[in-house]
Amino acid sequence: MDHQEEFRRAALGSGIPDDEISRFSGHLRLSIGLYVGRGPTVGQLGGAPGLPVGMAWPSAGDVPLPLLLSVDCGALPRVDGLGLPVDGTLLFFVHQERDWEDRSGRYARVVYVPAGTETSVTEAPGPEYVRDRLDVGAGLEAELPLWLQEGDEDWHEFWEDLEWEDMSPFQQQLFRYMERDLPHLDELRALAHDLWPSGSGVALGGYVDDEVISGLAEQTLAGREKAGEIPAVPIAKWYSHLEKEKHRLESEWISLAGEARAYEEYRTSFVIRHDDLAAARVDKALALTRFEAP
Repeated sequence: MDHQEEFRRAALGSGIPDDEISRFSGHLRLSIGLYVGRGPTVGQLGGAPGLPVGMAWPSAGDVPLPLLLSVDCGALPRVDGLGLPVDGTLLFFVHQERDWEDRSGRYARVVYVPAGTETSVTEAPGPEYVRDRLDVGAGLEAELPLWLQEGDEDWHEFWEDLEWEDMSPFQQQLFRYMERDLPHLDELRALAHDLWPSGSGVALGGYVDDEVISGLAEQTLAGREKAGEIPAVPIAKWYSHLEKEKHRLESEWISLAGEARAYEEYRTSFVIRHDDLAAARVDKALALTRFEAP
């Protein structure tokens, strides 16, 4: 199904100009939400993995990595621009407590098992490394970058309490763009979420969340500054550069799999560059685990 055309027809039916629909659609991404007990099974949360015959249970040194999620790529709905493998299985392993404490990424791993590979269900190193298995079905969800999302007092803080003079020059540029080029933003946003409502516990695809993309942008800018590719700047200008870099990296990176935010629970995000995902180089994925507390 052509989801962009589906959205365009619905928006035109609401009287929104075609050129504005095209601008908004350029920011709209569809992710695949995974829901426990909903529809045909496309994967499992937890359980034991089906690994290629002879492959050891993934570990970081002597620390086995529990299986967070496995998905049958051939059973997933197709989404333009997502770039997931058309078949085979993706396995996501992470020791969340260690990954949260360590932050090196060594306690998380993504494994791709191509279709036709001989596999066997691998016995766990111990019961503590196996989560309860829950079968999941799939549904499409609409996603927008943080700066285009509707404000929410709990999670969304991009424009929260920002006066014009407190915005960086790049934030002011984004705000002008929204006012000038997306005058029907509220209607477009509501229409997208009506067509593809969110609410899953885990999603494949969509935007990299703000904490992760901020970390990538900071690393990139620091490396370019150290290499002399950009001059050192005052802290106020640094934040403006950071906003620009985050905006640029949003087009290069995609969320491979991410757990929804929840208080007092670990949650892990796996992110990857579009070109690495298209080439099934899932070993290039980065992971970040957080623990949300009130």
